[in-house]
Amino acid sequence: MPAYPPQHIQKRVKKLRKEIERYRYSRLVLNKELISPEIEDSLKKELFDLENQYPEFITPDSPTQRVGGKPLKQFRKIRHEAPMLSFNDAFSEEDTGAWFERINNYLGRRVKPEFYLELKIDGLAVELVYEDGILVEGSTRGDGTTGEEVTQNLKTIEAIPLKLNPPVGGPPRLVVRGEVYLTKKEFERINKEQEKKGLKPYANPRNIAAGSVRQLDPAVTASRKLDSLVYGFATDFGQKTHAEEHELLHKLGFKTDNSHHRLAKSLEEVSAYHHYWGEHREKLPYEIDGIVVVVNDNATFKAAGVIGKAPRASLAYKFSPREAATTLVDIKVQVGRTGVLTPVAVLKSVNVGGVTITHATLHNFDQIRRLGVKIGDTVVVSRAGDVIPQVTRVLTKLRTGKEKSFRVLERCPIDDSKVIKEGAIYRCSNPNCGARLRESLYHFIGRGAFDIEGLGPKVVDKFLDEGLITDAADIFLLKKGDIAALPQFGEKSAENILRETSVKKEIALLRLIYSLGILHIGEETARLLARRITDGQVVRAPSDLLTTVGKLSLDDLMRIPDIGPKVAESIHNWFREERNVKFLKKLDEVGILVERQADRPPGQKLKGKTFVLTGSLELITREEAKSKIRELGGSASESVSKKTDYVVVGSEPGSKFEKAKKLGVKTINEKEFMHLIS
Repeated sequence: MPAYPPQHIQKRVKKLRKEIERYRYSRLVLNKELISPEIEDSLKKELFDLENQYPEFITPDSPTQRVGGKPLKQFRKIRHEAPMLSFNDAFSEEDTGAWFERINNYLGRRVKPEFYLELKIDGLAVELVYEDGILVEGSTRGDGTTGEEVTQNLKTIEAIPLKLNPPVGGPPRLVVRGEVYLTKKEFERINKEQEKKGLKPYANPRNIAAGSVRQLDPAVTASRKLDSLVYGFATDFGQKTHAEEHELLHKLGFKTDNSHHRLAKSLEEVSAYHHYWGEHREKLPYEIDGIVVVVNDNATFKAAGVIGKAPRASLAYKFSPREAATTLVDIKVQVGRTGVLTPVAVLKSVNVGGVTITHATLHNFDQIRRLGVKIGDTVVVSRAGDVIPQVTRVLTKLRTGKEKSFRVLERCPIDDSKVIKEGAIYRCSNPNCGARLRESLYHFIGRGAFDIEGLGPKVVDKFLDEGLITDAADIFLLKKGDIAALPQFGEKSAENILRETSVKKEIALLRLIYSLGILHIGEETARLLARRITDGQVVRAPSDLLTTVGKLSLDDLMRIPDIGPKVAESIHNWFREERNVKFLKKLDEVGILVERQADRPPGQKLKGKTFVLTGSLELITREEAKSKIRELGGSASESVSKKTDYVVVGSEPGSKFEKAKKLGVKTINEKEFMHLIS
């Protein structure tokens, strides 16, 4: 949910209400969809969360306090015996956990975690009334209190029984609720007919189902071959649990699709069911947009009551949307390998397509103008398949007046060169700019520097090309969804990269200095500089270098062994450039720390010796071993050759061990290695 200063909360709530109601009215009353249901859901979720956090802003006319639009005037209006409620939405495990905690808090006790789980069909809600087992009335939900009488249309649907199996001990008047929907197969057939007629195909099965049920001519409804599932009673049949309710419905002759429903004994089982159907919903003959989670015990369900126009003890746990609304908090400019400048939207985190993202492409500066996007706008972000998330629309009606226009840069953000325009493209006038940025990033993640495994040049290129990073510090700000949303990446790749960047946030001082890519500064010079500045001084944050190295004069620098005038000048100038000062401070902000032992002077015990590690080490990690070798003057290599002095062999060694034996290179076990470095 986008965050706003307290003084803007009420204004944001009012704007959300107005826009959601406009979308809903157009869709439900005028049969015209202005915006996708997914975007409407995300805006409704934001409104619900704000009202839940600030209940003083809830008003009776809020979209969260009503179910649907007004019934169409062409149909006879029917008042429901009991309100037809809708569900509040959840989109994550955190949401479902918060929902269950709210039930416990409301009832003042710990509720037994037993839930009935159903598939949430993307159809039209209807109510059916039976008297003495005969269908006498059918209606749409309408606004939840008053619906449209569509009995004749509903009778055309074969899945809806005209006569029930004889109820045992049931009331003479029985009211049930369910969904009317269109199967995927029938949806495809209807759209083929549309194409043959030269007409525009329908957007989704739900729209056809809703339009078909509300046809004045039942023959049109019958031609659409609609289907239906029933999921609950509005009549007391003596049922004690929601599971029992479904069994009774099935015995009465209703289609319920109970084979897919489950009882869950924990929220973990709820999440597993949600995940399974999110992965396998394509196998179903109908569309679903999530699952329904209901507290199984009916007494608890009734005691929990209603919040707004939704039962407190049930929830629609939606699948991840392919598009959603969020706040654009900034626009960054990324420089590509050829110097092309590309704007990238920095977003308030939002779940799109199953991943949480914080960045989206804006393509180019002309696209910013076409969209009319401003910093602070509420925007629509979409992602389909393997396409990187992109900003596709601005919801201008939600503007508060605080938004800021974006200006195309006149100077390159990398090297301050003039920006030139070539058609729709803006490019840094320095032809080497983009290439230099990439080389600096390759150096930053390299072995002598942060040594981030799994983040090689090709991955860095992809991050740059897609606008996820504009400098090395951005690597540590990446979110799982930012990476997983990229083509040829996935959740596992994202997890591996984030795990690696997380453990590499603490770094030896000499490695940090080397990573900065200062002209003429190699690993040995970085080591000498680290020894000099930690002599009686504590360096824990990258920006501490500004008061340690930064305060050294040229003469001070040249007093350090092996640092001559050119090297001293390079160091002196680097720490006085504004962009470098900002970069060190940004490293602070992303959580980079200097190891506490980084100020220990290195020894020369292993000077000139080359080591190769193979197999799993138990007493020391591979990185710690490599670091120790270098501290003692040796070098750690990845390949075995005749020049290798030692191969350290752990458990389950690989081919390096065999090659060492073949070349006659000395091999030692881990204990021998530990003795050597002690």
